[in-house]
Amino acid sequence: MRGPETRLSLRVVLYGINYSPEPIGIGKYTGELAAWLVARGHRVKVITALPYYPQWRVLPGYRRHWYAWDRLDGAEVLRCPLYVPSELQGRNRLLHLASFAVTSGPATIVRAMTGADVVITIVPTFLSAPLGLLAARLSGAKAWLHVQDFEVDIALNSFLRLGAAAQRNVLRFESAILRRFDRVSAITPRMVETAVKKGVKSERSVLLPNWVDTRSIFPLQEASPLRMEFGQGRRIALYSGNFGSKQGLEHLVEAARMLAHRQDIMFLLCGDGGGRSALVTQAMGLQNVRITGLRPPDELNALLNAADIHLLPQRAEYADLVMPSKLLGILASGRPVVACARSGTQLATVAESCGIAVEPERPDEIARAVVRLVDDSALRGHLGAAARSYAEQNLDRDVILSEFERALFAVCGQ
Repeated sequence: MRGPETRLSLRVVLYGINYSPEPIGIGKYTGELAAWLVARGHRVKVITALPYYPQWRVLPGYRRHWYAWDRLDGAEVLRCPLYVPSELQGRNRLLHLASFAVTSGPATIVRAMTGADVVITIVPTFLSAPLGLLAARLSGAKAWLHVQDFEVDIALNSFLRLGAAAQRNVLRFESAILRRFDRVSAITPRMVETAVKKGVKSERSVLLPNWVDTRSIFPLQEASPLRMEFGQGRRIALYSGNFGSKQGLEHLVEAARMLAHRQDIMFLLCGDGGGRSALVTQAMGLQNVRITGLRPPDELNALLNAADIHLLPQRAEYADLVMPSKLLGILASGRPVVACARSGTQLATVAESCGIAVEPERPDEIARAVVRLVDDSALRGHLGAAARSYAEQNLDRDVILSEFERALFAVCGQ
């Protein structure tokens, strides 16, 4: 086993559309991965987009830039321009993803050619995968694909309407690309199984879960200061994250409507994204719903601890194609969760051990689960303790990334 004195240094190119300082989602994890690798002595170059998520607007400090150079947590970051649509419709979404592939692909090839041991491409977006693969092959580096969600399947199940023959061709192309990477990792065991079904050899597949820093997200013994701001003496059912199409947040508002007679329950929705205006309109007139923006990162633990119950909605068609990253903070905060997930899916398996899993897109079931947890403090305490225990045993950042580092050394032959 390598000790600190003998640990080798790798030259890593990270290629993905989302990155720090985006506060949630894939960008948060890619940024933390780069910072961790730099802290371990590796040289990391990042090719990413100008930050835009979850607001779906390029952040003010970057709007005047075409390409922007940055150094963040020791990583060399090149930010590329992209089209950010004001409305997330099918055609606009494809243009958004394609624009990043066009502006970033040549830069990735050039960055890899200046010296790389491994090129790690993050999905989404899959449109960048062929370019990441090409960059690795031209530079003699190993090609690693990390799947945060199966974007092609999601597109075919939602906004990309194609005939049967066209769908088969798209899936064949996806499989052909996946098979050519030296390693393909995914964030859940079910997603790894999906990659193998798509043609990835089992010996080339790797489990790389997302993680949580259990030292910065933890149960507070005293009352969170945000409880007074948001709760007004009521039990808080909290959703915090992106207001997007995958979440099905309208079902939370409908659940709140069903519980309008319960003066002791507040539905708190904290976030931003393309669906915010529609959500505000839908919740108009409901006294038990409050919608607010994302809190600063240094208030995340206080926000998560302000909740009595966490809400994790998800549309049925995304089962086992994604794993909501917000679940990790929920578990670490030691609060029970009501998760919309069909029985047998990866999300339901986790949720059933530390909360209640309900059928997706069923606001009546959400409402019943919330009432059950509000009315049973002993059950809330038991499930919250189970959630914290799960996070400590399975989601520790250093344990997960140390395993990933060993896999990087192995694929690079070091």
